[in-house]
Parts: sequence; C-alpha cells; structure tokens
Amino acid sequence: MTVTAYSVNRRELWDEFVAHSKNGTFLIKRGFMDYHADRFFDCSVMVFDGVELSDEEDSDALSLQNLVAVMPANWDERDRCVHSHQGLTYGGLIVKEDVTQKDVITILKAIFLYYSSYLQARKIVYKPIPYIYCAQPSGEDLYALFRAHCRLTHRLVSTVVSLRNPLRMRTLRQRQARKAIDHGFYIDRMAEGDWESLREYWALLEYVLQKYHDARPVHTFEEMQLLMQRFPREIRLFLVREHEKIVAGSILFETRQVARVQYIAADEEGRQYGALDLLFRHLINERYKQMEYVDFGTSNEKGGWYLNDGLVFQKEGFGGRAVCYDTYEVMLDHDVIDRMLDEPQNSVVQEVKFLDLKKVSNSYEPQLSDAVLRVIHRGWFLLGEETQRFEQMFAEYVGARHCVAVGNGLEALTLILRAWRNLLGWQAGDEVIVPANTYIASILAVSNAGLKPVLCEPSLDTYLIDPQNIEALVSERTRAIMPVHLYGRCCDMKAVNEIAQRHGLRVLDDVAQAQGVAQGGVRAGHLCDASGFSFYPGKNLGALGDAGAVTTDDDELASVVRTMANYGSREKYVNELRGYNSRMDEIHAAALSVKLEQLDERNDRRRQIASLYMQGIENPLITLPSLPELIEEHVFHVFAVRCPARDVLKDYLAQHGVETLIHYPIPPHKQKAYQEWNDMQLPITERIHREILSLPMNSVLTDDEVAFVVRLVNAFNVGS
Repeated sequence: MTVTAYSVNRRELWDEFVAHSKNGTFLIKRGFMDYHADRFFDCSVMVFDGVELSDEEDSDALSLQNLVAVMPANWDERDRCVHSHQGLTYGGLIVKEDVTQKDVITILKAIFLYYSSYLQARKIVYKPIPYIYCAQPSGEDLYALFRAHCRLTHRLVSTVVSLRNPLRMRTLRQRQARKAIDHGFYIDRMAEGDWESLREYWALLEYVLQKYHDARPVHTFEEMQLLMQRFPREIRLFLVREHEKIVAGSILFETRQVARVQYIAADEEGRQYGALDLLFRHLINERYKQMEYVDFGTSNEKGGWYLNDGLVFQKEGFGGRAVCYDTYEVMLDHDVIDRMLDEPQNSVVQEVKFLDLKKVSNSYEPQLSDAVLRVIHRGWFLLGEETQRFEQMFAEYVGARHCVAVGNGLEALTLILRAWRNLLGWQAGDEVIVPANTYIASILAVSNAGLKPVLCEPSLDTYLIDPQNIEALVSERTRAIMPVHLYGRCCDMKAVNEIAQRHGLRVLDDVAQAQGVAQGGVRAGHLCDASGFSFYPGKNLGALGDAGAVTTDDDELASVVRTMANYGSREKYVNELRGYNSRMDEIHAAALSVKLEQLDERNDRRRQIASLYMQGIENPLITLPSLPELIEEHVFHVFAVRCPARDVLKDYLAQHGVETLIHYPIPPHKQKAYQEWNDMQLPITERIHREILSLPMNSVLTDDEVAFVVRLVNAFNVGS
C-alpha cells in the first residue's frame, strides 16, 4: 500500500472514487472540504495499491484503477492530533467496493504509520460514517480501530428517515401539517442570492437556540452566506411563511444520497400551528423522495452530554429512527499498530510482569497525555494551578484540612519531623518509634530530621507495627510514633493513637503504599496528626516520576512544611528557615489529578485480584497474607506471600515467565547504612525479610494472568 497526501489537482480523482465507493454516500464533495483549507491544515490521504513510492509523481500510476481508499482529515498541531474529517459532519475511511476486512486493517495500519512518521502525530480522532450510510453495511473500519486499541470517547444521537423503507409518519405529524395549511402557512425555498431572507431566518435561529437550548449556531451569518454563495447546489434553505413573514425554516446540506439537516428553527406561532410538520412532510414526501436518506441531525445538547428526548421523539414522528454518531481515539503506539495484522494469539498466558508501567499509563489515556500537554502549552511548571488543584482534590479525598505537595515521599516524612522539631522544640537525638521491617525510607526520614529511629518488631500476622510492642520502647526521649501502612494494609491506628495520647506523643503515618485505604470510615491521611505520602510511579496513585505530599489538620504545621519545602521561603528571596527544595512539578500534579479520579475504582480491582489469589492458591508451602475484617482496610499495593524456600520459589516463577519482587531482601538493621544496628536480633523482622515474596499485583492485571500465576504457585514444590 502506498499512502500519499491529497492535493487539489487530485480533486476530480477523489470525487470520482467517492461516487463509486462502498461507503461514501454521506461524503460531501471534495470542493466543500477544500473550502476549509484556510481554517485547517488539510492532511487528507489517498491510498493506492500496487504502486511503488518512486511512482508517486507518475499520474498514470496514481489512477482510479489503483486507488483503494481515501480518508479526509485535518491536523491539530497543538494536540498533535489527526481528525478524520474536514468540513464534514462525519467522514472516516472511504473504500472501494471489493475491499475485505483484512484489506481495511492493512489500509488503516498504513495510514496510522504514515501520520505517525510524517506528522509525528500522537493520536487520531476517528469519526466513522454511521453504518446505515454504507452501500454494504459493515463494521470493517470499526474492527480495524479495535485492533488498534481504540477508545470510544463521544456519542451523538441523530434521527434518520430511510426513503427506501420509510416508517409510517405518525398521525399527529400529519394532523399538525394540515393544521399549518389551514392556518395559512406555505412552503418557500430561499432563492439564490436572497440574503434578506437568510438574514431574517438567521435572526430567528439565533433567538430560538438561545431561548430554548442556551446555544448559538456553529456558523455565523457571514460564514453561512459565504458557504451558500460557494455551494448553492449543496446548501439549501427551506422556509415556512405566513404571508411574507418567516415562521420556520431549515438549512440542509445535500450530498449525493443524503440530505442532512443542519439547522431547524420555528417561532412561537410556527411551533403552535405545526410549521415544521408541514415543512418536513414536504421534504420527505416530495423534495427528497428520490434520495436515500433524510438526516434530521443530532439531538444532543451541552456539548453532547445531554440527549434531548423531546427532540428525538418529535423527529421519530416523521418515520425516523435513531442512529449513533460515534467518535473514537487511537493512540499511535507503534507496538500496537505494528500488531494490528497479527494472527490472533492463543489466549493462554505465557508471561506476567510484576508491574507493566507502560500498560498502566496507557490505561489512563487520552486524559493523561492531555493533562501533560495542558501543562506544556501553559508554560508554567512549578507552584502553579495544577499543583493547587491537586492539593485541593487530595485534601478533600482524604478528608484533611491541608495538603502540601512536595518532591517525594522521603521528603514528606522528613519535612513533617523537621517542622515538629522547629515548632515543638525537639532536640537532636530525640526518638521516633518505627516498624523494623519497613522500607528504609521511613527510617531515613527520622535520621535526616536529626532524630533517632527506634525499631519496633512487627506482627508476623499482619506485617505491620505491633501495638503490643510499642509501649515497651517508649522512653523519656520518645517524641513520636511512625506506623507504616505496609503493603497497602492499614495499621491499627486506634491502638497507636491511644498509646500516643497516654504518653503525649505525636503520630505520623507513612502512607506511601496505601493511598485510598481507610479505617472506621476515615481515609489514611486523616487518621493521625500528620501523614506522608509517596507518589512514586509504581504506587497505587503514582506520578510520572518522584512526587509526594503531606496532609494534616494542623494549620501551623502545614504552613511550616510548605515554607521549608520552598527553600524556607514564604516570600520570594526572603528565607525564614533553613529549608529544602522539595516541590511537586506541574506535570506530576496534572497526572495525579487524572489518576486520583480513578483511585477507588483501581483499588477495588486490586482487591478483586487479591481475592482471586486468596481463593486460588492452595499450596502448603505458601503462607497467604491475613485479611482485615473490613476490606476497606487493605488496598493491596503488593500481594506478599511467605515461603520458607522463597528464593527457590522466585527462581521457579521467573523460569516460567512470572516476574516477582522481594519487599524487602535486607532488613534495615542489617544495612551498611546503619552499621551500629548490625548486631541487633529482631527475629520476626528477619523471618519476614527472609521469606517474603510479592506476586504480580496492579490494576491492569487480567484474570487470565492471575490464574496463570495461581496455577504455577500451586504446582510449586521445593524440587521444582
């Protein structure tokens, strides 16, 4: 297939092809599209078969005989997006009569790759011609779109009268038409050049749209006048008059076989006495009876979000039926496009990644890319609208008074502790109790704040800090407790808070792995004095890089954290504190706002996957995680199992295509960074780190992939 750009000198070839095409009945002639060249960058293409690229300038080679498809399109540079229509209501791929489904996939694949390489396009917005307008109704282009992983983004509803097989016009519509005649209404057609009639109708149209639909015409009067001057045979205005006064009318675009209503309007008298009933009875029964269809136009309002059932009902009264006009988006991912023609693969899963971040990101498209582009086009990258918006959204989500966006999760925890040192007069070396089996970032935050971490053994049942072990560690220098909602399970915050209250301690929870988790109907982030979040890309709520946040109800704490995170400055170049540079950038904030809207839904999917694991795994060598009584207390950042032969299990799964991770292979007290702890004996922590293994867990895992992992785990034995 050779894809070549349309040019004006190929207009006749284009029109001749469309006239004999399989699905071009709704396409207005090429000249109408070329009219819009001053408003859009035309990137329409023509596809030839059996023509080499070297033949492109050979007019004999680029002939009707070799032309197999055309696609009208225009280019939006701002969004790097191709729209499969230009000057049309709808117009996707137009193909010749004898193309097959596989041919259409081949053609669209070639077009997608052409736009991706020629224009560096990021996506295509595709509006297929509704199926009823195809000479041989088919879903060939829709099937090809789904092979390209398209996404339905918009749906409008029109009402269409088939003049080959018209439905019966309702008695009410006939009666209203007779009523109009009895009232003295008559039908008129605007004569060519009668701009006074057009102006009078346009004033009526604007009045009606504003009063009844809170809308305005897509075109201005001047634009419509120019269109009718250039295309007098394709654009018609039909009027209903009483004497000389216009009481109703409709502008229609006439294609080869379809007359499409663009605008309808009637004044109060016209509406009362059936002026439009008279008009459309005439158009259907007399004016357009030799055509294939009369399309009354869409009945969606408010940008397509609201369907006016009343309009649909009225239009159906003329013998029409509803037809959907759909809009699809295709992200031009070369890996996906290249596989459009692949034979269907065996559904048996062969490998499962622990976390496919590309697949996760793609599942948020196109909203994610649109959010990033919005930031780029705005040109403001730090401390702007997107960060403010996310802070407000996230504070409302967790139920806290304040959210301060910062650079990452480690800095979120450090800033809280440093702020408390500043506000409460804590001294260097004061103590913070932390779980011994946490990720080392929790402990580093304590050290970085000039405080001393005190390690607390966790529960072997929950892997969380054990409240029964906390109180014995409280000393005169203890200032805070830092529970960590490890693996996505919520700690026993009631018990932790009670201990803290008895001893006058602060509670700071590390919510890096548990965004969205809740206890007693309250989300983590609002369960204690302050909370630190990480939005590392692999988290349940992940940014596009490092990012974090602090949430609290404490006005003074939030103010100090915000100041310290911005070089210790509230006012530019005025530094009150020895602060940090710890700020979330606008791109991460925009991405997180998109993802936050789906967080609860994605956490529910994680719970479903966890349930499949829990119900499916039946291997005596595997210890499954315990579950809380209330499922809201776990969001399964990871699904961690224990096995005495953990390393053997990990290798076995890897050999069979399943990627796993260890959270975490070396406990903090055995790290070189804390050599002073290396001789400590923490048997529960050491057992967890020796036996723990995380199975694949993320919101885009399929049930088949989970079942594949379950089968392998159940088949495992030490000799595997």
